[in-house]
Amino acid sequence: MTHADNAQDNAAQIAYWNDRAAVTWTAFQDRLDAQFEPITALALNAAAPGAGEHAIDVGCGCGATVLALADRLGPSGQVVGLDVSEPMAARARQRIEAARLTNARVIVSDAATHGFAEPRADLVFSRFGVMFFADPAAAFANLRTAMRPGGRLLFAAWRPLTDNPWFSVPIQAAAALLPPQPQADPRSPGPFALADRDRTLGLLQAAGWKQAAMQSQDVGMRIAAAGQIEQATEFATHMGALGRILAEQPPATRAPVQDAVSAALKRYDSPDGVVLQGSIWLISARA
Repeated sequence: MTHADNAQDNAAQIAYWNDRAAVTWTAFQDRLDAQFEPITALALNAAAPGAGEHAIDVGCGCGATVLALADRLGPSGQVVGLDVSEPMAARARQRIEAARLTNARVIVSDAATHGFAEPRADLVFSRFGVMFFADPAAAFANLRTAMRPGGRLLFAAWRPLTDNPWFSVPIQAAAALLPPQPQADPRSPGPFALADRDRTLGLLQAAGWKQAAMQSQDVGMRIAAAGQIEQATEFATHMGALGRILAEQPPATRAPVQDAVSAALKRYDSPDGVVLQGSIWLISARA
């Protein structure tokens, strides 16, 4: 892949996260925060941010992880959130201001190319914000320039689609009702770009990171409360790949797809809510 290809892919991602994705993610912010809270806790515990440390939150979105990091770092610490989405960064700034935090800020910038002023970060952290780089090895090398010697990297990324029914069940339910879709390149920017263990470890090593390691975790993804199939269907048909496909379809196609997804999700309704399995990698390394 050439430099021009990288720039084009990055530009496409930036445009996407400032348009349709920004609208969807900000609209579903409260539900996403609650849904991802167990993953946030797992990732933060693995990252072990300490009082007084400096952290960078890559792909911080609407700010839930910035707020959580700020709480753990304390008033003597500092967290800087990076995101390419201006609407989502604006929402994060609103939340920082509402919480009256003085140890957190958000910058609209591409972490793959951002010029870090000095190598002072103790921690580079991300919850699902590093799978969208056109050239991940170069991006991880750039992030390493922000680190003090021995600083640590911790990010959460999705394992393969086959290990994530919360992604695959709605897509499979809808597939027969949609036009044929092109086969996705598993290495292209997207939620599963870092799902392959060997490739991801190789990318980190190529970028100069040391002691790279990956730990798998399974997490129940509660997409709605018990009995709330309509809400679960709304979520499943607006987020992710299925949401992107349906946005381009006429109403005559969308209605049957919603019915099929609703029927599929009913099998996962329980007293604990509409819960489907999610599976992630917790990926760590040292500068």
